[in-house]
Amino acid sequence: MTAVAAALTALMRQDRGRLLAALIARTGDFSGAEEALQEAAEAALLHWGRSGLPDHPQGWLLRVALRKSIDRYRRSARAEAHLALIRQLGAEEAVMAEGQEIADERLRLIFTCCHPALEPKTRVALTLRTVCGLTTADIAAVFLDGEPTMAQRLSRARAKIAAARIPYVVPGAEDWAARLETVLTVVYLIFTVGYTAGAGHGLCGEAIFLARLLQDLRPGDAEVEGCLALLLLTDARRAARVDSRGHAVPPGVQDAALWDGQAQAEGLALLERAMERRAAGPFQIKAAISACQMMRPGPDWPQIRLLYDRLIGFEPTPVVRLNRAVALMECADLAAAGQEIAALAVELADYQPFHAARAEWLARSGCRAEAIAAFDAALRGAGPAETAYLQARRADLAG
Repeated sequence: MTAVAAALTALMRQDRGRLLAALIARTGDFSGAEEALQEAAEAALLHWGRSGLPDHPQGWLLRVALRKSIDRYRRSARAEAHLALIRQLGAEEAVMAEGQEIADERLRLIFTCCHPALEPKTRVALTLRTVCGLTTADIAAVFLDGEPTMAQRLSRARAKIAAARIPYVVPGAEDWAARLETVLTVVYLIFTVGYTAGAGHGLCGEAIFLARLLQDLRPGDAEVEGCLALLLLTDARRAARVDSRGHAVPPGVQDAALWDGQAQAEGLALLERAMERRAAGPFQIKAAISACQMMRPGPDWPQIRLLYDRLIGFEPTPVVRLNRAVALMECADLAAAGQEIAALAVELADYQPFHAARAEWLARSGCRAEAIAAFDAALRGAGPAETAYLQARRADLAG
């Protein structure tokens, strides 16, 4: 790769989301903005190869992308309908100085990608494509979809944004809390997909990047700080989550020497700052649970149980109830844990962690034969590292 191509690749990786957000803010057109920016990048490869990198490459790309957008509108069959926009874009491009600071519109872009009118999977995919710059093929691989299927999903999402006139705005104060939770949930889902996929998966980094971006664009928000703290504390344990035999290792018995101390310290500091704001929310609670899991000599299970009691008030979901049941079990309250697990049997019949938790509860309750059968059920949907752990646990019982 030539030096110019390498510089362009690095610039697009770092600033694509910001440039794309600036274009969409001016045109209101997701697909057109992506095409214009891609054409500008292709032009840069040729022009910079002859003349060298400009002093302000981001501004150069934005100006050329604006020209490409204007040209596309002029060539379209509905050019007359776009006359006002063509004039507006032309006037803006004409006065844009090469070194002019590009206004950061990414917060508006994130909220548009995560609009409640779009289904959750589409929100994640569109955010990865537009804000993070992942290719359609990469996003398809995340969801185990074919590339054409994912391309259609993204295309439908852009069309829906245009047809439904979804506003390209940061919501007002009255809607901020509800919409922010949707955005943070998308960020957390992106992280979870990457973390589940295994060590070194790039999606974890993308999610942390998005959380940091939200913090920069909306400083002082306790839930944004809580979300970033949760991601950092979880990611800090990455190197210790699987042992040398390939077995999954629960946080409470992991080798803390393998944790990323810098990420852990930053996560704890963020959590403390968020809690000082006295505006509790689900992501702060989840971050606090993660911090309690990392205590030494072992997790603070009584505190974790209380935190799950509080979290259920925000998210009364079956999964949260199951996690609370595990905390009850770790607090030696097997009767209460068993009642909760039994109550979730129908709702979580197809959820692999439910069968793992039920198997562990049966084992601790002395129901050996039933526990072995439950471990068999848990093994059917487990990943490689968890499979090794469950097989070893089952073998202990069988032996």
